[in-house]
Amino acid sequence: MTMNRRKFISNTTATSAFISLGGLSLNSCALNTQKKITILHTNDVHSHIDTFSETHSKFPNLGGVAKRASLVDSIRKENPNTLLFDAGDIFQGTPYFNFYGGELEFKLMSMLKYDAATIGNHDFDNGIEGLVSQLPYAKFQFISANYDFSNTIMDGHTKPYEIYIVDGIKIGVYGVGIELDGLVTKKLYKETLYLDPLEIAQDIEQKLKEDEKCDIIICLSHLGYEYQSHKIDDLKLAKQTKFTNLIIGGHTHTFLDKPTVVKNNNHTNVLVNQVGCFGVNLGKINFYFDSEKNIVADGISITV
Repeated sequence: MTMNRRKFISNTTATSAFISLGGLSLNSCALNTQKKITILHTNDVHSHIDTFSETHSKFPNLGGVAKRASLVDSIRKENPNTLLFDAGDIFQGTPYFNFYGGELEFKLMSMLKYDAATIGNHDFDNGIEGLVSQLPYAKFQFISANYDFSNTIMDGHTKPYEIYIVDGIKIGVYGVGIELDGLVTKKLYKETLYLDPLEIAQDIEQKLKEDEKCDIIICLSHLGYEYQSHKIDDLKLAKQTKFTNLIIGGHTHTFLDKPTVVKNNNHTNVLVNQVGCFGVNLGKINFYFDSEKNIVADGISITV
């Protein structure tokens, strides 16, 4: 059942349980929060620009960049302290990509004022040259820590992490991607080297926490939500990190109504969220801070 979008937004607090991410009592948070940061996110949009038709078997009348833009704008008006991220696989899936090679996707994301995105395996579908050729249309940062592009033409076009200061809150964001070998033909990604995402995540989150003194640490992940094998995924990453507060996932097209809560290596809560695919949902996570910068959070998936 699809809920009216405005009603859904107004009911966010009522429909989402507060989740403690630090030593703050939940009751005191609800009464005494001084700052609120909203994180919006998408993943695996796969070049879906238009709203699905009313006769579509799975997503009738859902999705579309215009509807997403309206929704993002309304949330930003509600809380100007909002960031917007994407977890990869921006490309491939409709004729828009076949005709324009990603130009339209990047232009529209720039119009929506995305703050950053990580890189998915399908973003190499026109080769690394094709990806680089479209970068001038992207007015947002690409964040990727475990793809070593130093021997490719992508060198210098990504950052391992970015730091945002919003209403005095310092937010560190890093990105990790899935192993390309076996998913992408080597001639497409050329000399890109895949580095172990867990080791990279542990190194960067420690730097963001201890050196950069970040209040929130977010991972943009294109690893996948969960695998039954030993293959690294978002849930495994969450369990083996110490300082990451939120993992925004992609790749497996996993539809979550609300974030999964995982205990990390410090036995504190990490949120793991993913909003399916094709732009039919928008993820929304709220972080609340008291005067001591203790954190609680809530989150939902909003139908677009």
